[in-house]
Amino acid sequence: MRILSKFSNYRIWDMTKTKRVLSGIQPSATPTLGNYLGALKFWVEDQDEADCYYLIVDLHAITVDQSPEVLKEHTLNLAALLLAIGIDTKRSTLFIQSQVPEHAQLGWLMESTVTFGELSRMTQFKEKGKGSNTTRASLFTYPALMAADILLYQTTHVPVGEDQKQHLELARDLALRFNNRYGDTFKVPEPEIPKVGARIMDLQDPLRKMSKSSKAASGNIYLTDTADSVSRKIKRAVTDAENKVYFDPGNPQKAGVNNLLTIFGALTGDDPRDIAERYSGYGALKDDLANALVDTLNPIRSRIVELRSDDTSLIALLREGSAKAQAIASKTLRNAKEAMGLIS
Repeated sequence: MRILSKFSNYRIWDMTKTKRVLSGIQPSATPTLGNYLGALKFWVEDQDEADCYYLIVDLHAITVDQSPEVLKEHTLNLAALLLAIGIDTKRSTLFIQSQVPEHAQLGWLMESTVTFGELSRMTQFKEKGKGSNTTRASLFTYPALMAADILLYQTTHVPVGEDQKQHLELARDLALRFNNRYGDTFKVPEPEIPKVGARIMDLQDPLRKMSKSSKAASGNIYLTDTADSVSRKIKRAVTDAENKVYFDPGNPQKAGVNNLLTIFGALTGDDPRDIAERYSGYGALKDDLANALVDTLNPIRSRIVELRSDDTSLIALLREGSAKAQAIASKTLRNAKEAMGLIS
């Protein structure tokens, strides 16, 4: 109880909200417009509906080689970006995973609960690491850490896309197995179909999704891009030789124009078909879209610059979030250790 009393001034549970939601993001690169319109803007909206825990999963990032300087810079940039888009530390808990040591400790308990066979079947390890002698062991075991991330906060719901369904299923299995073997310790989280925003495609290869891991920066719009960079990328975006503006999502020949109209619709809330009717050629469409993007991204970029101008305050804010998170995590870990017979 001594640990909890240390944080007695922090919000432990918002009693007006019936759901506790957890989402995480790796500090691997600058998020793109696709990340924002497809997912991150809904993190902001979820704060009104649930008790939200948002963590920057830097421990997951080091399952592959990272430059220490780059990792630190990406972590602080990502924290500033999340605050800039509207994550409110008075309504949700934003923190860095490695600043709450209970993640690694419960991760070990989960490694002692999961089987080698279960980890061997995880798709991401099969794709990224199997067969290589230089693969880090943490890439194999990190699904156990991901389960710990979720279970530490007695999470009730996890928004999960197709690429993460297997990880949540493992977390549910481990919670049930632990509870059956050692007694009721963890809430079994429910999957929640995430709100799906626009699917934004690469500006230079509109048949491929815009991704922050892409090596071709010209196809991505990053949330930190300058107005000049945004305008230049939109003007150079791939279209077609037809020079007729209409929305035809089933036609790969119109993939470039469809993508531009989709972005415009996601920004304004208008139907892409209605937007298409306003234009007779691609030049005017690109000009207006570039202006709309600049209007959306400039305030975000300015806020990021402001937050990064004082890293001491930014780090202090993240540490406060970590302390709030630890108030929950420490209790869960203590209960799990005692359930297994470990002296806490």
